Formats: sequence, structure tokens, C-alpha cells
Amino acid sequence: MMYRLSAYRQLKNRASSSHLNWITLFNSTRSNHILSFATVKAEEVSGSQPAEVHNLVQGKWTKSSSWNTILDPLNGQPFIKVAEVNESELQPFVESLSKCPKHGLHNPFKAPERYLMLGDVSTKAAHALGLPEVSDFFAKLIQRVSPKSYQQALIEVLVTQKFLENFCGDQVRFLARSFAVPGNHLGQQSHGFRWPYGPVAVIAPFNFPLEIPLLQLMGALYMGNKPVLKVDSKVCIVMEQMLRLLHECGLPVDDVDFINSDGKTMNKLLVEAKPRMTLFTGSSRVAEKLADDLSGRVKLEDAGFDWKILGPDVNEVDYVAWVCDQDAYACSGQKCSAESILFMHENWSGSSLLDKMTELAARRKLDDLTIGPVLTVSTETMLDHAKKLLQIPGSRLLFGGEALQNHSIPKIYGAIKPTAIFVPLEEILKDEHYPLVTKEIFGPFQVVTEYKDNQLPLVLDALEKMHAHLTAAVVSNDIVFLQKVIGNSVNGTTYAGLRARTTGAPQNHWFGPAGDPRGAGIGTPEAIKLVWSCHREIIYDVGPMPLGWKVPAST
Repeated sequence: MMYRLSAYRQLKNRASSSHLNWITLFNSTRSNHILSFATVKAEEVSGSQPAEVHNLVQGKWTKSSSWNTILDPLNGQPFIKVAEVNESELQPFVESLSKCPKHGLHNPFKAPERYLMLGDVSTKAAHALGLPEVSDFFAKLIQRVSPKSYQQALIEVLVTQKFLENFCGDQVRFLARSFAVPGNHLGQQSHGFRWPYGPVAVIAPFNFPLEIPLLQLMGALYMGNKPVLKVDSKVCIVMEQMLRLLHECGLPVDDVDFINSDGKTMNKLLVEAKPRMTLFTGSSRVAEKLADDLSGRVKLEDAGFDWKILGPDVNEVDYVAWVCDQDAYACSGQKCSAESILFMHENWSGSSLLDKMTELAARRKLDDLTIGPVLTVSTETMLDHAKKLLQIPGSRLLFGGEALQNHSIPKIYGAIKPTAIFVPLEEILKDEHYPLVTKEIFGPFQVVTEYKDNQLPLVLDALEKMHAHLTAAVVSNDIVFLQKVIGNSVNGTTYAGLRARTTGAPQNHWFGPAGDPRGAGIGTPEAIKLVWSCHREIIYDVGPMPLGWKVPAST
């Protein structure tokens, strides 16, 4: 009891101190437009004023023996220096994770005051992100490292803020809600609890530098885990700044470790530190390697070759065309939920849909970053893929298929116009073509095809052969058609109806793949509990003993 009271007082004092810091952050932000948590100014990060990104381990911000220089994706200037840990510098991170027991930093029987503390942190962080100066800072910082339009970057910040609002106050402890079932006799009850894994790892990609790592990191913390966070070095500055904000909002500095490294070094850390669970968001190839190296102790939100089917009922052509454009080309197609293939009922071919899609794609320009650098696929790779698709009989270029002109994007990144290529359905299903057509190109690129009423079974066959089942859209208000397609597909986040899309997942619904027991979700209480906790059953059996009980015969 004394230990629990002492722990509570320490957390209360720490929260009081952080509350003062938070008030300072609020006041200074409103009056002087200076963010007390920030170590950079988003607009000033440049080749002439490069920013530095540090590591966080055992409660201390540290540098390393070497720096990885990140090139500005818009002009190629070296504009960020990342202190990358090498293999000989991993020991502090291994030790930090090893200090966390398997039963976690907290659980329903241990340090429950931490649930309340994290609810308070979420409250303060949500309020801070709601300040125009803070949301603008993060939106512009996202733009600097993962170029996308300001609106797209700001939406990422706002979704993150809403997520934090969802877990204010008591909502964190509600994640650990238990249940009880009556036993066989008086004094016996079984209780189911959500239990942390303890030491865990979060590996996040480049395309959503704030939303993906922050949502998964907070989910890990809420359930009682001690995470080490690794974000793609190209964009890691965003989460470094967010961690500094969380510290000002009351998050204990030793709750999270933050490491910058290459993939080989991170893999070595995971193998040596042996986290009880690793959340990986990224490519299928790396995901499968991690699953092998970590003996299956992973949750994966990997690649998505995402499909959209336009049903036979043609309505609101302008709106559907706009959603197709957003789904395929917003953020330059660099979303794991981006529209990769469009199955168009022949009724839509007789509409103005393709003409409108062509017009909308032509509006995108580098000046406002509605089209921009592709950070993981080169221009040559994307144009070569287009060339191979156009060699398939009956294929044709609908629009795009050219490199962007008059820009200073470095050659290590891709830069092409929004591209769509039509491939006949019968050709897609041929064994010699299917792997090529369904290869995910993480850029502004999609395949379009057409089907007739009697060819819907062929479309469903094409879906069945896919190996990634992340997002999907069935654009139709025909309920029988919807039932047919939904009942014969598996994608974990599927939008259905005339306004269906593949991208733009908010914080209020599950986002993640289906069809794989390793699949990870994000955003909702169900996602957090699935990914960041396991089930523990405790059976109380306290008696009393029946009157006259005697030792029975052996059985």
C-alpha cells in the first residue's frame, strides 16, 4: 500500500510539474509564436540551416558517432543530419528494453495510476495539437520531409489530434476493461484481463511521419508496454519533435526509446533485445523477414495493392471521378491505401468518368505539392513499369506516363505525372501478366480495367489471387451487388456505397489488413487491444470448502 501511495504521489507531482510546462507551452505559443518544445523551425530547415535529429534512450537525448545526411526531396540539398546508431552503439537500447518486465510498466494489478497519467498526457497533447501554431508547425514539418499538399499534411495532424482526444481522461483505463464469468461453485470466478507484452518495438514508414508512429506508439503505452520507436530516417524529425511535445505534456522521458539507424542495425537490435512484440508498417518483403527473424512475434500492416470496383449503377460521375483522383494521386500515391487498380463496370465506360479523371489529374502540379517527389521508387522504375504494362495486348495509356519537367527533385527520388494505364480484364488474369499488373508501385500510378455483368466472377477471381488485403472500395448503392462483392472478398478496411473510397482513413474506424493472423490495426480501441495487449485469464477459487470434504480416490 505504501508503495502504491508513493508511486501515485510521484506521478501526481510529475503531472503537476508537466502541467506548468504545458501552460508555458500554451502561453508562449499564443503570445510569441515560439514553441517551447521545438528544436527547429519548420520553414527554416534548409541546406543553409540544416536540422539535427537525436536519439532518446533511458530518458536521455543522445547523439551517435556518425550522421546520416538527408537530402531535401525538393531540391537535393543536404538539409537534415540524423544521428544514426551503429551496431556497436546498440547496448544502451538493449539494456533499456531488458529493464522492462514481461508484465509491463503497468497492468490492471500494477501501477494503475499510469492509466490516468496517460489519459492526462493525451488531453494535453490533443489540446496542444489543436493550437493553430502547433498544428501549422507539424503540417509544415511534414511537408518538408514527405512533400504533400498543405491540406493533406494538415489532415494528418488533425486526425492525430482527434485520436488523442479519443483517449483523454478515463478512456485509457477503459481499454483495460475486464470481464468475469461465474464459476462452478461458491468462491470461484474466472476473470479475463488485457495484459501488456512488456518490451515492444514500433517500426513506422515515411509516408505518414506523424500519424502512423504516434497512433501506434500511444497504443503501446496505453496498454502498459515499454516501446522502442524507429521511424524512417527520411522523416524521423517529425516524431522527434512530437516526442519532445509529449514530454512537455507529462510523458515520462524514460517511457519511450527513440532510435535512428539503418535497417540492418535495427534488425540486430530486435534480435538481441528480443522485444515481446514488434509492430511493423511497411513493405511485405521486410515484413516477412521480420516474421522469420522474430519467430512470428510481430504484427504487420504491410503493403496494399488496393482495389476499387465501380458497380453497374452509374451516379454522381463528377464525385466518383474526384474520389478516384484523390485515392490514386493524393500524396503522390504514397499511401498504403492508395487506389492501385480500378475495376470499372461497362456502364461507366459510357459515361464521362475517364475524361473527368484525366482532367483532374492534369490539375495536379508541383507548385502546390498536389504532385511531388516519390521517395521510394525512382522515375526510371515507374516509367519502366508503365512500358511493360503497355506491352500487354489491348493495353493503352489513359494519361500520364511521363516524367515531371522543370524541377530540382534529386534523381534518387521519383517524379512522374499522375499515370493510369488500361489493361483488359482477360489479360490481367493470365498467369504471365497477373504478377506484373498487381505489382504495387508506391507512387502516382494505377491500372484501370473494364468488366461486363457476366464477368463479375472474373473480377472476384482477380481479388482472390491478390496477396495483400488492406483497403478496398465497392462503389455502388445496389445492395445485392454490394453483398456479392463484400461476401467474396477479404480486405480489412472496405468502404461500400456510392461515396466509397480507398484512402483517407480517419481515427474513428479500424484501419488495417485482414486475412492474416499477423495483421495489425490502428486507431480504434479494438485495434489497440488487438495489437498491444494479450488476453490473461485469472481464476479466483477462494472457497469455502464443502462441509465434510475428504480426500477422494485417485483418478
